[in-house]
Amino acid sequence: MTEQLGYDKTSIASIFAYSQKLIGHSLRELVSEEEQEASKLQGQGKGGLGQMIEELFFHYPINSDPAPDFREAGMDLKATGLKKLISGELQIKERLVCDMIDYEAVVNETFETSLFYIKCHIMLLIFYLYEKGVSKWDLRYIFTVVWQLPEKDLLIIKHDFEVIVDKIRRGKAHLLSEGDTEYLAACRKGQKGDKPRKQPYSDILAPKRAFSLKPAYMRTVLEYIKEQGKSAVSNMELEQSKEGLVTAEELKTRSFEDIILDRFKPFYGKSYLEICEQLGVKTSKAKNRTAIVANLIAANGLQGLKQNNVDNSEEFQKSGIRLKTLSSFSNGRVKEDTSFENIDYEEIYDEEEWLDSRLYELFTSRFLFVQFQQPDGQTQKDFDLDQLQLKRVFFWTMPTEDIDTAEEYWQNIREHVLRNEIEPKYFWNKKMHRKFHVRPKGRNADDLAYNPNGGTARKYCYWFNSEYVTSIIDKLENKKEKDI
Repeated sequence: MTEQLGYDKTSIASIFAYSQKLIGHSLRELVSEEEQEASKLQGQGKGGLGQMIEELFFHYPINSDPAPDFREAGMDLKATGLKKLISGELQIKERLVCDMIDYEAVVNETFETSLFYIKCHIMLLIFYLYEKGVSKWDLRYIFTVVWQLPEKDLLIIKHDFEVIVDKIRRGKAHLLSEGDTEYLAACRKGQKGDKPRKQPYSDILAPKRAFSLKPAYMRTVLEYIKEQGKSAVSNMELEQSKEGLVTAEELKTRSFEDIILDRFKPFYGKSYLEICEQLGVKTSKAKNRTAIVANLIAANGLQGLKQNNVDNSEEFQKSGIRLKTLSSFSNGRVKEDTSFENIDYEEIYDEEEWLDSRLYELFTSRFLFVQFQQPDGQTQKDFDLDQLQLKRVFFWTMPTEDIDTAEEYWQNIREHVLRNEIEPKYFWNKKMHRKFHVRPKGRNADDLAYNPNGGTARKYCYWFNSEYVTSIIDKLENKKEKDI
């Protein structure tokens, strides 16, 4: 059998070695014309590429067996796309879809007995270079990777799985969001117009969803490949990472979010100056000084964290969580708009689907909001960053109705980028009161970005309106009052 296949189907190492024959080639170059003509898979959608590799390259018969593709070795095969920027840099194209969610079945599974765990705790990832309009037969394969989900990742993913399943058990499958979780997401799946599915504990139909590893997580896999400097890598022999905001031992008893929130509790009600004294750090006059101490608290003394910013930590990188500090007046109104990253015009020019867009990923990520507020009784004229007190810290996910508004926001931006109309008068502005707006965030008027229409354009940024962020806090406050 090994001689016929060219590899030992019971051996991960043998399968991995054989997979490397794909690197630098397309299926058309490796598969005979007779096999190409006989294949029935070439007309299938995105998922068909993995099946083509499995059947035509690995000569493994396609079946409906829910076991891993290489069942004897306990490893599943996943094909995932990369795109190349004008600069030549390779970038993750999309999330890694792992397994469809069967709402009726998953509520009776534990994480360890779930199809996701059985199939995906060890994967053979085949990375190909996506090129618009190019046939699946001619897509070129760049990397092959054996990826075993590390212990810490599995603990976080297990909690993500339980959050998703708990929501289904509560009859809320229709309210699932990719922002509910850290690494593992319940992503939308299927084509527009697909009929929604039944869920077991509600009469409300729910959109099709699949378990997926978030784009942020897949970017860390790509970074690992780049660090190794090879086109074929495996992380199975890698020692478990000891760096990060939390340890595996902590994750065995508490969720990542609970661990982080607990770190802020000793500082509630304390001013910036008092927090600095308690932390034993020097005060600063920097405009972002509350953000600096928020990062120090969340990091819990982690040494060597790049730029002392938890956004650079292992867990934040893999999850896409964003820490945002808010300054508010004594009445709770947020003082300033909240900025995000600059608009990547090349990226938005190439994006075709909202669900695959960078903005969708950004706005459906988890947010960690850290709110500092003026002491009671102070007026707006008394506003002083040194006196602001830590008011509340919470994780937040954008609700569905706001995601719908965000899609309109994205469509407006993309429409005008495609028309080469990259000026403030074309984009949403704050005076429109539509929750989000666009405005400059470059260092100055000469700080320019690449324009896919040719030349350069001024840098503009995604923003949350301050009134929108205030409404998020108000809803949280109202919910707390109802719970009481």
